[in-house]
Amino acid sequence: MRTALQLAAVAVVVLAVWLWGFDGAQMLERWAAEGQRAAQSGMAQGLRALRANEPGALLTLMAVCFGYGFFHAVGPGHGKILIAGYGVAERVALTRLSVLAVLSSLAQAGTAIVVVYAGVWLLGLGREEMVGAAEDWFAPFSYAAICGIGAWLAVRGASRLWFNWKSVEPHHHHDHHHNHDDGVCSTCGHAHAPTPEQAQNVHSLRDALVLIGAIAIRPCTGALFLLILSVSMGIELAGIFGTFAMGLGTASVTLAAAIGAVTFREGALARFANGPHTARIAGMIETGAGLIIAILAAQFLIRAL
Repeated sequence: MRTALQLAAVAVVVLAVWLWGFDGAQMLERWAAEGQRAAQSGMAQGLRALRANEPGALLTLMAVCFGYGFFHAVGPGHGKILIAGYGVAERVALTRLSVLAVLSSLAQAGTAIVVVYAGVWLLGLGREEMVGAAEDWFAPFSYAAICGIGAWLAVRGASRLWFNWKSVEPHHHHDHHHNHDDGVCSTCGHAHAPTPEQAQNVHSLRDALVLIGAIAIRPCTGALFLLILSVSMGIELAGIFGTFAMGLGTASVTLAAAIGAVTFREGALARFANGPHTARIAGMIETGAGLIIAILAAQFLIRAL
């Protein structure tokens, strides 16, 4: 199992080298842009077919929306960067990170629905105004939030490194005796601090909410296009269903990013599983991943401003 993880980690590294060292990212970006254009045209045709009550129009529209979400996520974006970066920085279970990837994509779809219906019903905005607001306001705010998360991960990793280096100092114990399974003092019967499991659950929930919020802030422009067009045609429910199908398409890519991140981290740490330097290496990985997230998000932010 350890050898398989290490080989998988090497494969992830090779993929990363191809993406950023051999024009792979630009090739994927061009392919994704062409796919998005074709899918956007297909969404408009699908809505017209649905309004005309053509058989199978709804299923076709959902498939096209899923495809748009997939192509949108393959191109340059912040969701997969944040999910993958967090998966590398933190030792998180694959199941938990996968659920987080799906929820963040669906939350982004929910944001698009809220923005469109608030804009149409409350502010009377059109498609161009709402797309402009998404690009001019929501996108920079989302990038800034992700940059902050990256910096926070880097600082947390550096702090763990520091405390690990200082851990050689002798540890002083008090006279209370604790049951380490439940954190309860066997002498006084009170829990003086949360157990490691309780603390980890708190941190995991907080991290999950922060990550989902940072990704969901910026609605997808394709979702805005679909929703506004469906409102103008009087088939609002189809637009809402299509938006969530688009979110699932996006989730398929962020899910792959989560799997790759966990595989890379576990493979990279496999040879140090029980070694004396495991904690330090984990701290360095978290610091490095946080810095990468912050730098990439800062680049997106600069372009958006």
